[in-house]
Amino acid sequence: HIYSHLHCTVTHFPCITHMSPFFLLLLSFELACSYRHPLDPLAPSEISIVSSVIRTSHFGSSKSLSFHYVGLDEPDKADLLEWSLGHRQSKEKALPPRRAFVIARSEGKTHEIYVDIASRSVVSDEVYEGFGYPMLTFEEEEAASALPFSYPPFVASVAKRGLALEDVLCTPLSVGWFGEAKQGRRRVKIACYLTGDTVNFYARPLEGVTVVVDLDALAIVEYEDRVVVPVPESAGTDYRAAKQRPPFGPQTKPGAVVQPEGKGFEVDGHMIRWANWEFHLGFDVRAGTVISVASVKDSEVGTPRRVLHRGFVSELFIPYMDPSEEWYYKTFFDAGENGFGLSAAPLEPNADCPANAAFMDAHCAGRDGAPVRIPNALCVFERYAGDASWRHTEFGFPGQVITEVRPDVSLVVRMVSAVGNYDYVIDWEFKTSGSIKIGVSLTGILEVKGTRYTHADQIAGDEHGTLLARNTIGVYHDHFVTFHLDLDVDGPANSFVRSKLKTVRVTDGSSRRRSYWTVAKETAKTEADARVVLGDEPGELLVVNPSKRTRMGNLVGYRVISHGATAASLLSDDDYPQIRASYSKNQVWVTAYNKSEKWAAGLYTDESRGDDNLAAWSRRNAGIEDTDIVLWYTAGFHHVPCQEDFPLMPLLSGGFELRPANFFESNPLIKTRPNGPVLLPNCSRNP
Repeated sequence: HIYSHLHCTVTHFPCITHMSPFFLLLLSFELACSYRHPLDPLAPSEISIVSSVIRTSHFGSSKSLSFHYVGLDEPDKADLLEWSLGHRQSKEKALPPRRAFVIARSEGKTHEIYVDIASRSVVSDEVYEGFGYPMLTFEEEEAASALPFSYPPFVASVAKRGLALEDVLCTPLSVGWFGEAKQGRRRVKIACYLTGDTVNFYARPLEGVTVVVDLDALAIVEYEDRVVVPVPESAGTDYRAAKQRPPFGPQTKPGAVVQPEGKGFEVDGHMIRWANWEFHLGFDVRAGTVISVASVKDSEVGTPRRVLHRGFVSELFIPYMDPSEEWYYKTFFDAGENGFGLSAAPLEPNADCPANAAFMDAHCAGRDGAPVRIPNALCVFERYAGDASWRHTEFGFPGQVITEVRPDVSLVVRMVSAVGNYDYVIDWEFKTSGSIKIGVSLTGILEVKGTRYTHADQIAGDEHGTLLARNTIGVYHDHFVTFHLDLDVDGPANSFVRSKLKTVRVTDGSSRRRSYWTVAKETAKTEADARVVLGDEPGELLVVNPSKRTRMGNLVGYRVISHGATAASLLSDDDYPQIRASYSKNQVWVTAYNKSEKWAAGLYTDESRGDDNLAAWSRRNAGIEDTDIVLWYTAGFHHVPCQEDFPLMPLLSGGFELRPANFFESNPLIKTRPNGPVLLPNCSRNP
């Protein structure tokens, strides 16, 4: 097979011509994939094989065949662990069979297809008969968006508003589900905007017009022009640097990271090794970044210890809070409807990622099954933030001051997904302390609503948002980003523990204190015991290995620590979007491991009904003690827009951390030797 290559580029400094030839060599290099792993994403050649196998099967006569998901059918976990153990003992261990899982549409039906890549054969093909539809494809979205421009009622609506049709741009939006008893047409609604002299068309909505498109027929099936609202002005909305005029914003001095000894991490195919960490870095068209088989080396025992078998973004739920006719349906599931990986944005060197970053391309299948390259979809870099990993200054010894500090250096894997108007930055940060920090950052353009109001004093009722500019309301909304975390803390058999902090009153006169707090630990027996609302009571959440203890007798484990973004859904339980995302009222769930349960809102999210989601799986109430479990964590944001979010929103960040808790015998960084001073080359800016 031809596997993806990792392209590593480092932008050099003005003094580059004075550096040694060896250092120049480090600044730009390409690493071929010399190491193959069963979890490697499908290579372009494999995607082509899968497409060819399906097209030459009984689907060959289909005139409507379209590919909506093509991804690796990962090996069963037991087979993967067996291979991993054998591979460590013998590098000649054969790979498990490579198979692909495909969701395709043909003749109005959804097919689930498994393809054996080596034998180039269809293993199985089943028609899905349940509710919901697969992800949308870029090609059908583009075709649907073009329909209004040849639809006479829409052309008349544009003319009625005094607008030029050539200045209008349209995009498709998922329609959701609102209680329909039967499975209806596969539909999208088309939202249209005015561009004019700005590229920020989202800031200029064509309010009041509703266009409904049948995707299978590629035809407009409903149309309404309900109300005429002024289109917001374009002035001040363009965010491109070339369009800015004085007075300019704050300016900082340029900076860069210098690594005179080269990068500190190794890339071997899709395996990343750095400091005391090693993990597999993959990509999925629905999830984006996939982190697998992450292990941390324990310096005391000298071998890697397992932490995370598989982790990825499972779903994003973004409900808007305007119940009006043109807005009520805007309750999006960005992974299941649009593809979080499919929307991956090529990363900009020296901007999205620092100069010392390595970049990785990704590949997915287009609607026709052909491989599509996403350049610079992922980046990996060492972060030197200027913080300390640990420090102490001691003044207790007369006549001397003792200070010990170790700098904090971490390894970051980053992806940006631009799903329509919003950009999501997802960071997986590996720390030498054994922690994994997962960061979620939001930026991009607000979804705004056109209005007749030009000043906040004119607003008497609830407009469901904030007046950001003339005729422009930023609508209230939420972002719920749910992660699938198959933790294998020192092995697959784990338990979920809630350490609750309880206040104890001192009433027997044994102390001059009247109260203190202590810890009461509760091990979850079933899935119902592990549904957590963060902040409902003080305490800690842990995943432990009940069969592994430290020398002090404590269970080895990892803590789950929130770093902001702990919002939960406020929608009523009987609201249709909430039924579909019924898991969003609890930030933490734990379920028994099931290979098929990856997507928190269900495999078929578009027009889904909530009958196949995380909350539904949890209702079976399976046992989760001392067994293979999956932890689901939702980072949640309630967003009340403000004027600083317009015309483009600064980064808003939150996330969580997986932090060792009695995993090591002591602080694993105590014996870390400090680096010597960095000797920079004799740089000159003169030519």
